[in-house]
Amino acid sequence: MSERVTGPGEPAGPTLESLRQRLVDFAAVRRWEPFHTPKNLAAALSVEAGELLEIFQWLTPEQAAAVMSDPDRAHRVRDEVADVLAYLMQFCTVVGVDPLEALAAKIERNEHRFPVPGSSTDVNPDVGDQPV
Repeated sequence: MSERVTGPGEPAGPTLESLRQRLVDFAAVRRWEPFHTPKNLAAALSVEAGELLEIFQWLTPEQAAAVMSDPDRAHRVRDEVADVLAYLMQFCTVVGVDPLEALAAKIERNEHRFPVPGSSTDVNPDVGDQPV
């Protein structure tokens, strides 16, 4: 991860909110808002996720695990991760979803749906023991 020089009381890196605002401003000054509909942003998110997958397509598990040791591939992975995150954040902005709250709620639901193996509530009768 990259380091950022900060002053007293400043966060160690960009916040989700500061990056979200930069994306909003970036699109606004280019007058892209009319194109940033939920459908278009969901489609763009899917395309970028596919581009991330393409880096790993046809690799063995061992080759996939070593992708980040190749500087060119590592750069591509970081770029595609950034694209996926950017479109996800823009999508969330347009539809009014707080991604951190949504993730926290989903993790909590999954903790209930899929208890720790061996616990007294090992298998949820509604879903069995299948992962999400």
